[in-house]
Amino acid sequence: MALIIFLAMSLLLHGALGELVCEQLPVELCSYSIASSGKRCLLENFATKDGKVKYQCKTSEVVVDVMQEWIESDECVSSCGLDRNTVGISSDGLLQPQFLAKLCSDDCYQGCPNIVDLYLNLALAEGVNLSEFCTNPRRALSATSSSGYATPGPVSATDYPAAAPITGDADPACAPSAI
Repeated sequence: MALIIFLAMSLLLHGALGELVCEQLPVELCSYSIASSGKRCLLENFATKDGKVKYQCKTSEVVVDVMQEWIESDECVSSCGLDRNTVGISSDGLLQPQFLAKLCSDDCYQGCPNIVDLYLNLALAEGVNLSEFCTNPRRALSATSSSGYATPGPVSATDYPAAAPITGDADPACAPSAI
């Protein structure tokens, strides 16, 4: 059923708009989509005058060479271990074994070329070869450690200066940044 709705929305948006424009996508379809221009869509948040946080879809400056007019399926988002409601994007997930296992799974790596392309490029920007991670993680981790790409280790409270307590009233200006 979700696939039918996805395909209908894709055709409706493409037909009605003539082209896929990030700013015209509903926030539920924004993340992991690619505009007709070939630029990635990115979910961002902003504060309204009354202090509430709202979300909007924006066009990033990241250009995809191999795809355009693409709205990622819910199946791919799920099989790759992602959340469509994520604001911004980060390469931090590449250091998390659970995320890498999902990203490198056959369902994701072989079936979701848009997401794989995105994370291949994020990994390359960090000096890491995602293909190597997925085919030989042990060797990739040892090469990564020697290349200077930080691998996570034990952390104690003394590693970081004291911070203000989290109250739940987060400042929207401090939200994760876009790519």
